[in-house]
Amino acid sequence: QVQLVESGGGLVQPGGSLRLSCAASGFTFRRYAMRWYRQVPGKERELVAVITSFGGNTNYADSVKGRFTIFRDDAKNTVSLQMISLKPEDTAVYYCNAIVQGINYWGQGTQVTVSS
Repeated sequence: QVQLVESGGGLVQPGGSLRLSCAASGFTFRRYAMRWYRQVPGKERELVAVITSFGGNTNYADSVKGRFTIFRDDAKNTVSLQMISLKPEDTAVYYCNAIVQGINYWGQGTQVTVSS
């Protein structure tokens, strides 16, 4: 079955960096676009970044452009999110997402807290 497992969250000071990773299994990873979302309590889940299959074209939410980079390693079935210049408003639970054969799959989420 499809599994997505995030890692790499934590507490970081404003201006700091973190790299999140998502290990995928149970589907032919290289054929599917991958996404990172984030959610804070009381708000809807927000799409942060997406990377397409094969060619790896990327797109970002305006709030993270120039600070976040999504990339994938099809040999390792992983998708990562490199985050720099973090701000307190980046604090959220970050989720990895894949839509496989029309079904939305989510990881368990990883907490990112940006605070001094």
